[in-house]
Amino acid sequence: MSNINKPEENDLLGRLPPHLRERTRRLPKASHAVEEAGATGEFVVYWMVSAVRLDENPALDVAQLLAAELDLPLVIYHGLSDRYAYASDRHHTFILQAAAEIQKECAERGWNYLFYLERPSDLGDGPRPAPLRELAKRAQVVVTEDMPTQPQRGFARSLARTFRDKIYLVNTSCVVAPQLVGKAHDRAFAYRDATRELYQERIGRAWPTLESLESRGDGSPLTRAFNIQQFSDHLTDLSERPIHEWVAQCEIDHTVGPVLDTPGGSQAGYERWRRFVKTGLARYARRRNDPLADGVSRMSAYLHYGMVSPMRIAREAQELAANPKYRSGAEKYLDELLIWRELAYCFCSYRTDHGNWSALPNWARETIRRHSSDSRSYEYTWEQLARAETHDSLWNSAQRSLLIHGELHNNVRMTWGKAFLEWCCDPEDAFRWVIDLNHRYALDGRDPASYGGILWCFGQFDRPFKPERPVIGTIRSRPTTEHARRLDLDAYAVHTSTPRLAMVPSIAVIGAGIAGCIAARTLADHGLPVQIFEKSRGAGGRMATRRTPTGEFDHGAQYFTARDPRFRRLVDDWARQGVAGRWKGRIVAYEAPGSMRDCPDQHRFVGVPAMNRVAKHIAGDLNIATETQVASVEPCKVGSGGDASGERLRLIDAQGNSLGEFDRVIVTAPAPQATEILSKFPSLVQVLAGCQLNPCWAAMLGWPEELDLPFDGAFINTGWLSWVARSGRKPGRGHDGEHLVVHASADWSRTHLEETKEDVAARMLQELEQVIGRALPVPETSIGHRWRYAIPASPLRDRCVSNAE
Repeated sequence: MSNINKPEENDLLGRLPPHLRERTRRLPKASHAVEEAGATGEFVVYWMVSAVRLDENPALDVAQLLAAELDLPLVIYHGLSDRYAYASDRHHTFILQAAAEIQKECAERGWNYLFYLERPSDLGDGPRPAPLRELAKRAQVVVTEDMPTQPQRGFARSLARTFRDKIYLVNTSCVVAPQLVGKAHDRAFAYRDATRELYQERIGRAWPTLESLESRGDGSPLTRAFNIQQFSDHLTDLSERPIHEWVAQCEIDHTVGPVLDTPGGSQAGYERWRRFVKTGLARYARRRNDPLADGVSRMSAYLHYGMVSPMRIAREAQELAANPKYRSGAEKYLDELLIWRELAYCFCSYRTDHGNWSALPNWARETIRRHSSDSRSYEYTWEQLARAETHDSLWNSAQRSLLIHGELHNNVRMTWGKAFLEWCCDPEDAFRWVIDLNHRYALDGRDPASYGGILWCFGQFDRPFKPERPVIGTIRSRPTTEHARRLDLDAYAVHTSTPRLAMVPSIAVIGAGIAGCIAARTLADHGLPVQIFEKSRGAGGRMATRRTPTGEFDHGAQYFTARDPRFRRLVDDWARQGVAGRWKGRIVAYEAPGSMRDCPDQHRFVGVPAMNRVAKHIAGDLNIATETQVASVEPCKVGSGGDASGERLRLIDAQGNSLGEFDRVIVTAPAPQATEILSKFPSLVQVLAGCQLNPCWAAMLGWPEELDLPFDGAFINTGWLSWVARSGRKPGRGHDGEHLVVHASADWSRTHLEETKEDVAARMLQELEQVIGRALPVPETSIGHRWRYAIPASPLRDRCVSNAE
């Protein structure tokens, strides 16, 4: 059918049945939109983002009906970017598990489904730009969910800025769509009164299937011929490998692990709902506030990602409310599901500033401002809060629940959120940090209901409470000490700190450099037992500091950068704690002897007061066996003889003694050393053989008086040196005298690898004098250090290799 015979798009909404029309709106293009040229009208696209389900999905229904009206094929496009805020193993795993289920079901039904997983182009696949814009360019209509929070709100508006008004938004998350309410309400009772009739009309209504609607078109648009292979460069077949392998390829935050007892997908979501109905709904009203009673549904993550239908959940709860056995529990559950949850959805829909300080009521902002300079008994940094390192046992347990389990009991969540104001000097930092920690760790993070709970902690949806109190003013008080009196703190600490695994694995980490410390810290933060083995006297690895009678030298890594915002967040917090500092010294480059130029300013950071401070800070209270060299890792059977029940890994030292048996081992040593340690695992040795590392000679030169040098650090691009730095002029050093660290080039270091440390240091001093064009006094300290494995010459394509299934 040609475009001229198709119904005008302005008429499309009017042709939808009432239950879909009332929750659908067209997103108009912005006034500055630029229409991309190209063919249009080849198909209809349903862009699946926050309703990852096929049943009772209003957006999918709208897309099918519009495709039938337009006589076009329908394509379901489901993409997962690694650039959304808080992208992590936790969120990616949950989404990919659901996507794999959708992909399999669509294949069985013969539906047009295109899944795209964004990954770095350096994995050998070449650049793989997301196909969404190409699909939208060629589509007659694009249908997606009407989610009022970021990132989806921004994604949809970005698309509308490019294309003409062909974007249709459909609310899939509420029984009563926000557009029916007409405005944001700031009190639950007002919202309840305004929506009572709307809910009465809809809550018990069976969701119409497309088969029960008037037939439109020949067959399902989802099964109409469509050459999906034209997008083969973008297709991701999730059945090709385990989900964790897909996740490992993505540029996301790998320090936030998956929640293994909460798998993604509609099947898992509805199974959890059925289990709650069977064991918890009848007692929900009296048990819902006890985090140790297992009295809540734990459905929020499935509702947030739209893996279950809120209409179905509400309808089934309403039906159960007619049974006296379930009445009180079902009615209370419906109040939480519909009134409090959908109040927040409605608020976020009409208040686009819901994630900003301005979303708080005037009285709340004013009372907080008046008390912003009040003295705090405790002050914490972001990292201390994230790791649950406060003085408060209840709060720490709550934070560990978020960190380990990806969820937090709602009654405790309110107490958890209220504490931020009292522990942060800047109230707006408190607001930002509670949003950050909630969204980063909670599987339901970024949901409008999450924003609703956070805003309540700061006075929204509430009233002033007098008399005024220090710090919080007239904000409702909810002290952790009062909450703790009605809770068994020891039992709650165990409950939140224990991973929900059938078997909690013991883990060994070989190497206490920055990689080993980060790996061990991440695992320990997730409640797993970790033991680090380090052959030297302390943590640091190549972020090393040498103490000498004349002072300290950073003779390994000279500085680090923080280009990745996920890492920069940590670095900024380390700076606040005095663990790291920005090195603002003059950095130059010598292109010829005696000739230098200033280098462009970069944000270079160093550990304070020494480079190894960063690794020591990360390691913190972890178990580290220092001066313990692991010579090999060997497989061993659990038990003996006929009782052997599985395989573990035994660590052996250089004398042949056992250092213990573990379920998992992480080796962070340089590849050549790792090859020796893992000699019993030929498949790993074969891969590691492809990674070669360059050596680097370092010289530490010290004088009792500071030298008159025109730089703080210098790249050397002439001769055979590569770098020189004045260690004492880095932040937080404060040493008297001069302490130079000089590095030789990889080629020179390789050629002179076996020379004595004394001879190398002397030759490097002579070469440095040639570079700077002047003689230097005889140093009091002259020490050479050979880094046999300094910088990878041929790094592996994969960030890590494993023999794990």
